[in-house]
Order: sequence, then C-alpha cells, then structure tokens
Amino acid sequence: MSKAGALDLASGLGGKIEKAEVLSAVEQYERYHVFYGGEEEERKANYTDMVNKYYDLVTSFYEFGWGESFHFAPRWNGESLKESIKRHEHFLALQLGLKPGHKVLDVGCGIGGPLREIARFSSTSVTGINNNEYQITRGKELNRIAGVEKTCNFVKADFMKMPFPDSAFDAVYAIEATCHAPDAYGCYKEIYRVLKPGQYFAAYEWCMTDSFDPNNSEHQKIKAEIEIGDGLPDIRLTGQCLEALKQAGFEIIWEKDLAVGSPLPWYLPLDTSHFSLSSFRLTSVGRFITRNMVKALEFVGLAPKGSQRVQDFLEKAAEGLVEGGRKEIFTPMYFFLARKPLSESQ
Repeated sequence: MSKAGALDLASGLGGKIEKAEVLSAVEQYERYHVFYGGEEEERKANYTDMVNKYYDLVTSFYEFGWGESFHFAPRWNGESLKESIKRHEHFLALQLGLKPGHKVLDVGCGIGGPLREIARFSSTSVTGINNNEYQITRGKELNRIAGVEKTCNFVKADFMKMPFPDSAFDAVYAIEATCHAPDAYGCYKEIYRVLKPGQYFAAYEWCMTDSFDPNNSEHQKIKAEIEIGDGLPDIRLTGQCLEALKQAGFEIIWEKDLAVGSPLPWYLPLDTSHFSLSSFRLTSVGRFITRNMVKALEFVGLAPKGSQRVQDFLEKAAEGLVEGGRKEIFTPMYFFLARKPLSESQ
C-alpha cells in the first residue's frame, strides 16, 4: 500500500481542488445525485465535471483503504484481497492474449495499479487514459517508484473523445471504469475505433443484474447509494452493455457475471460483519478509526473542510454495494471479451 499514514492521507485529500474549495466541491458533487434532488440527465450532461470532482475528492481515501488498484475481484477461500486483485488483473491479460511488445490501452486507468501489474505480467507497453489530473500525477510518481515509466504512460483525456489515431492499439481493457461513461455505445464505439482489426477488448463492468426491479423502492435506493458513492451518472443493465457493444460493431466472444459462483462474496471487504487483518482499513473497526481520524484531521486543519462529508458518502456507497451484492441486484464484475472484426463486412 503506497499511502500508509494519516498525514499522507491528509496531504492528498481534495486532489487538485484548492483546499478552501473542497467543501464547495463536495456540495456541488452531491447536488448531482438523487439523494439531493439531482437528475440522471444532468449527471450525464455534466459527467466530466461530476467524475473529476468525485476522483479529486475520493482518490486518497481509495488509496489509503484499498491500495493502488481500485476494483473488486472474485475470491477463493484462503486467498487474500490483494492476491485476488492481482489474479483478476492477470485473468484479463490472459483473456486478451497479451504478448511481449503489444501496445495496450487501459481505459479509465485510475492511478495505474492494474496498468503496472498487467505491464509487468505480460511484458507489454500500457497507456492509461484518464481525465483526472490528480490521479495522473499520482500515477506517474508510482510508475517511477515501480520502475515502469519507460513502458507505462498516461494520457489526460476524455475516453469518449480519445486523442489516438484509428487502430492504434493491439488490445484494450477497462476495469470498473466505463461505468462512468454517460453513453455506453459512444464509449464502446470510440474503443472500437482505436483498436486494431481482429483484436480484443475486455472489461469488467458495473451493472445492475436481471434481478434488479426498477419498480422496487429498496432496489432504487441501493442503486442511488452506489451512484452517489461512486461517481456514476447511471448504472446500466448487463443486457444494455451487450447491446451497446454489438451496436458499436464488436463480436461478443463470451460474457459472464464473475460474481456468480465466487467462493467468497466480492463485497466481503466492505461487509461490516467481516473482520480481516489483511484488509483492516476496510472493516467496520478500520472504517470507524478512519472516520474519526479524518474528523480530527479536519478539526485541526490538516485536512480541508468537507473531508468528513466525503467519508460519509463513501460509507453510503459501501452500504449500497454490500446490499446490492447480497440481494444479487448489482455486480462490479460483469465480464465480457469482444473482438473487432478484421473487416467491417465480417
């Protein structure tokens, strides 16, 4: 874990937002969401601002509690969270058939934990695209520390309008990132454009499952908690993702919700009834300590005003994720492997 201490956490809180403006940014972010009267169309229309504010506000919390890879993973009995996360990333690389020398794109790369792991595992060059300046700055520093700065790089841009030529990459992947896109088809179409013909795109998507009932108020509450806690304009159904892929021109090789059949539930690290020394900061005790630590840091002025509010909506997200997982109405690991045909007529 790269950011180990309280002062490291405090120094990163707010990202690139001026410390005096953090509280205002929290309030603006909250107003995008259902709990504060926000509308889905407004979130989609302002997704760049909403998602940037979200990651400026939460990245230090994520890194403090989760490490460098901000995603879930199916998990085996006896396997640590860290081990499961690495295996989840290796699985993606193997599905894509990555080979030494391949030029790979990570869409929505965060601070680059998966990017570094996949580059080392497969001996490939990986470019991460991300629209958040703070995360890119942090990712470049972590690349330098890991010694992969010659094979891994970052580009600051919107993945709905990527600054790459057509057919630029041998493979593309996205890990729990394209859920931030306001339009799945537009996002997948852009990925299709930059991928070489005959090559593969693989992703783990955040989705509502077929068990989700839009007329169930409890289901809607859980969905809204996940959206505010994770910076999402909307959460699509698995079928909507598949349809968008097909419309974009992809051939679906295979797809599966990897949460189904996982020996340990993916949401276990966030379950307050579960205790783990290896992921202590995510347990109820660890979150209680973090909450009070942030409150103290904010009180003495080391953390900007509004930091506790961020911790609060992340707690709300955790509650929504656990309940969504228990009721099997939400998955963070709907996997698909898709291929761009060798020719448009294929």
